[in-house]
Amino acid sequence: ADASTTRKFGGTGLGLANASMLDEATAAAEAMHMCMGLVPDRDGFFISERCHPQTIAVVQTRAEALSVELTIGDESTLTPDALAKLAGVLLSYPASRGEIVDYAALTQQVHAAGGVVVVACDLLALTVLRAPGDFGADIAVGVAQRFGVPLGYGGPHAGFLATKEEHK
Repeated sequence: ADASTTRKFGGTGLGLANASMLDEATAAAEAMHMCMGLVPDRDGFFISERCHPQTIAVVQTRAEALSVELTIGDESTLTPDALAKLAGVLLSYPASRGEIVDYAALTQQVHAAGGVVVVACDLLALTVLRAPGDFGADIAVGVAQRFGVPLGYGGPHAGFLATKEEHK
């Protein structure tokens, strides 16, 4: 579907997607790994404390296995110096407790520093919220369970990863 169709009916606003990930947490870990490949001269990755606890836990485990220097915290405190050390940033939209944050300015800052933006998102919420690709996200991850996809179709909850065509 073209971008206008994707936005009209909800979606990530990114051109390339799969739906065969285990769940949001493992999709986020794969996205972190992808960031490390896209920005190979950096070994840092930031994950927002607003992400779901299970997503943070799985990304932590994968980061340790890949020797990624992981920082977990409040994304509003990221400085240009900190961003210059990061291959990527993982944000949650909406956040785990339901907050809806406008990440457009932060996305621009991450890109200006040479990093990649990953957004863990809720597909059902994206039927009314701005798509991550529309505010500059490079990668979006999440699960399709909100649409009633039963257990066993790709994993516990049919996780997805979407990205820009240029990252394939």
